[in-house]
Amino acid sequence: MTAKSWLADTRASYDTVAANYADQVRNLLAETPYERAILALFADLVLAGGDGPVADVGCGPGRITAYLRDLDLDAFGIDLSPAMIDIARREHPDLRFEVGSMTDLDLPDASVAGLVAWYSLIHIPDDEVGDVLTHFRRVLRPGAPLLLSFHVGNEARLKTQGYGGHPMKVYVHRRQADQMADWLYNAGFSVEAQITLTSAESPVGGIIFGRRQS
Repeated sequence: MTAKSWLADTRASYDTVAANYADQVRNLLAETPYERAILALFADLVLAGGDGPVADVGCGPGRITAYLRDLDLDAFGIDLSPAMIDIARREHPDLRFEVGSMTDLDLPDASVAGLVAWYSLIHIPDDEVGDVLTHFRRVLRPGAPLLLSFHVGNEARLKTQGYGGHPMKVYVHRRQADQMADWLYNAGFSVEAQITLTSAESPVGGIIFGRRQS
C-alpha cells in the first residue's frame, strides 16, 4: 500500500462521512471529564512555556481546536479532509482551519508552541509514523509540548463503513504505549507521562505527553 493510496482512501472516506462524524462527536467532550482534564493540563504546559500558536493536527470538524481556544490557547486546525475543514470553518468561524496532511506539514520550522494529535495517528501505517513525528518535531519550538492520543491494542483492522453506515476504506491501527514512546524517542522527543483510560472516546485509549528536545 503506497502513501498515495492510503492517504487518498483516508481523505475520501472522511469526506464521505464528515457530516455524520461531526454530529456523532460534537458533544463528546461533555461526556469525557478525564479528557477535558488532560487537555487543560496540556494548555497549562503551553502557557507555562510562553504561549504561541498551537496546531491541532487531524482536527476533523474542529471540536478539540475550539476547546483549546476556550482554554486560552491560540489554536488552529489542520485536517486531510476538505469536507471536515468545511464543517470546522462553518461551526467555528472565528478559528483558523486549513486542509493539509501530517505526512507533509506545511508549517515553518519551530513555529508552534504546542501540537495535539487527538486520535489522528490511528490511520498512519507503522512505517510512516516515524516520519510524521519528525514533521511534528520540526514545526514545534524547542522544549514545546506534544499531546498524542491513540487506541491501545496490537492489531490493525480495515474499516469499511461507519458514521451512518457510509462506505469507508481506512485501516485503524491500535498500538501499545511502549511502541509509541519508542517512536517518539527516535524522533527527538522526551516522554513525560503516559496514561491509559476508558471513555466514550475509546474502549482503551492511550495518552502520551511528550516534549521536543532541543
